[in-house]
Amino acid sequence: MISNDPDSLMALATVFCLRNLRKTMCYQGLRNRLLLRSDIFLPSEICDKLVNTYVELVHTDSYFEPEESFFQLFADPRSTRLTRVQLRENLVLDRDLEAIRKQDLIELSLTCCHSLTPRSLKTLTCFRETLVSLCLFGCSQIFCKKVGPPLACNEDSEEEEEEDRSASWRVLDLDFSFQGFNRLRLLNLAGLPEAVNAERLLKPLRSITSLDLSNVNLQGAAFLSQWRDRLASLVLYNVELSEDLIFIQSVNIFLLFRHLDISREGRKSTKFQMSRKILTAVVQRLVHLVSLDISGLVMLDNCTVPHFEEAMGRPSTEPSKSSIIPFQELKRPLQFLGLYDTTLCNVTHIPAYKVTGSKNEDQVLNAIEAYTEFRPELAHRAINQLFDIARIQHCSQLLRALQLVIAALKCHKFDKSVQVTGSAALFYLTNTDYRSDQSVRLRRDVIQVVLNGMEQYQEVTVQRNCCLTLCNFSIPEELEFQYSRVNQLLLKILEPARQDESIQRIAVHLCNALVCQVDNHHKEAVGKMGFVKTMLNLIQKKLQDQTCDQVMEFSWSALWNITDETPDNCQMFLNCRGMSLFLDCLKEFPDKQELHRNMLGLLGNVAEVRALRPQLLTPQFITVFSNLLESKADGIEVSYNACGVLSHIMFDGPEAWAMDEPRRDAVMDRMWDAIQSWDVCSRRNINYRSFEPILRLLPQGIAPVSQHWATWALFNLVSVYPGKYCPLLIKEGGIHLLEKVLELESSHPETKDMAR
Repeated sequence: MISNDPDSLMALATVFCLRNLRKTMCYQGLRNRLLLRSDIFLPSEICDKLVNTYVELVHTDSYFEPEESFFQLFADPRSTRLTRVQLRENLVLDRDLEAIRKQDLIELSLTCCHSLTPRSLKTLTCFRETLVSLCLFGCSQIFCKKVGPPLACNEDSEEEEEEDRSASWRVLDLDFSFQGFNRLRLLNLAGLPEAVNAERLLKPLRSITSLDLSNVNLQGAAFLSQWRDRLASLVLYNVELSEDLIFIQSVNIFLLFRHLDISREGRKSTKFQMSRKILTAVVQRLVHLVSLDISGLVMLDNCTVPHFEEAMGRPSTEPSKSSIIPFQELKRPLQFLGLYDTTLCNVTHIPAYKVTGSKNEDQVLNAIEAYTEFRPELAHRAINQLFDIARIQHCSQLLRALQLVIAALKCHKFDKSVQVTGSAALFYLTNTDYRSDQSVRLRRDVIQVVLNGMEQYQEVTVQRNCCLTLCNFSIPEELEFQYSRVNQLLLKILEPARQDESIQRIAVHLCNALVCQVDNHHKEAVGKMGFVKTMLNLIQKKLQDQTCDQVMEFSWSALWNITDETPDNCQMFLNCRGMSLFLDCLKEFPDKQELHRNMLGLLGNVAEVRALRPQLLTPQFITVFSNLLESKADGIEVSYNACGVLSHIMFDGPEAWAMDEPRRDAVMDRMWDAIQSWDVCSRRNINYRSFEPILRLLPQGIAPVSQHWATWALFNLVSVYPGKYCPLLIKEGGIHLLEKVLELESSHPETKDMAR
């Protein structure tokens, strides 16, 4: 579970070393092989942490680069000690396990390691004298031999390993035995291939206390009796159980049982049906039982107390008050009781401290917690129920709910059903109703798993859920720690081939928010990712469709933001035929005020770049800007922005005006008229981070109208929004420049009045 506390120094140092192996513990050997420095000795506490954190980083952080020879660093137990290792999914290859074969492992967990082959079974025997706990959950390929002709190469070569992974695996490897694993106590063989004889495989083991045979095809349960005096935990999830009487006889010999799981995925058919008689016998016989899971089982007969006979008062865990009759025989309440996907979870009095079910939020959260790691098919259904609780009712255990959903999404990055339901639940769990209860760290964890989902799945539902969830965060502030990554993912979504309008609209909105109010180096970096070209492609498509919608307006707004004080992005805009699209949009949508404002704001940014202004100085563009001076669209904004563009052009002087029509003095007259028509008390739909582009137009006599526009802009902003803009004007040296305006003889009287 995720803590709200800061990471420990150990955790921070571990991650730092893994991200900087060559600068800390290692050096580059021959053929780029990573080697441990000779003066390094690492105890098991550090080695275990390094390996397990490495696996987690590879699994959850797309920017973390796996090292091909990483596990080779732990080959020599004289310099590194491993004892407890957890490996998962396709990250682990046969050669990685072979690399650590000399280590005295106590615990080894291999979860869904589909790339492992029978070569790894041989490696397992190297740990037989020390191994206490072994998990092979979902590693079915490890028991299969390759079909096909033998390879003419060394058995240990990487070429064979590549061939092994791509070949068909159908023939079972029956040579492996647990002979010699004398210390092994905990074993998980869930998902063992059907043709593997579990009884024969397990026979050599003498000391097993915990056994998980989920989804294993058992011919019978009699062989389990060899551990009758030791076995304390047995998991038979989705195992086809025998008839009632045989089952009772098989299970009731295990007097030391503390945990029994005979649950099923409720949608799977089974001959076995739970009855009141069986349940009573289990409770009476297994006196040490503290945990029982019967989720998904069909009840053959009614074993609940009639509603009118139930004990009065609040729900109780006292066995004597139990609404489930067989549990009245319990000596004490169970620590855990799995009732998910049964009707029994709906009764009032259940003698257990933690119950899985679907009756209420607590039961649903318990189900997510209990089933996430090894039963994603149940976890995703429980998360879906949590989604309904957060959407329709109110989630009262917010922190726990978020932590559980995040854990499920991290654990099952490649499970589409978990990603769909999890991302949908996150949207409701992170909205404003719950925000005050969430720490910075927790919200960052949400962002990480959302981006993982966006990265892994191009499917519409996941993408939409993830984009909507990101909208619940303060942008760009809360996304800045993943700024580059989130922009790359959003730009990928906005590739032209994608047609889903809702995702497109949300993604463009997010892109716009991400480039608003950020430093210029962020904008430059995003520009190099193709941001400008992507937005112009969207605009081009909307033009072809003759549609001016939110995507069109947001795209121009995003371009306005990303070009602000960023010359390289302004250059990209011009290079990508941006001016042509500007003219086309103006012609196609003459009455779209918001669109015009966004486009003119963008062109104002371009005009601020002296080197680019000559590209705007054409009869066609100057005529368009001059005509827009008279626009009343969006208050004064379109006229104001058009005048701003022309003000920067005029600032270059008459010698830069290389055209006969329109005449420079005629355009300046129209600018004076436009400025005179504006109300100096107008409230503005604009946001300045800096006055620098405006201030540079003040102390000059080349273009008095440009000076007048700049002074009017400052006068308006500090008058209407004094709290925001007076400090900015003082900070950027505006007072001194306004005093210079008063000193210049070329300054217009009205300009001086405003400056004063």
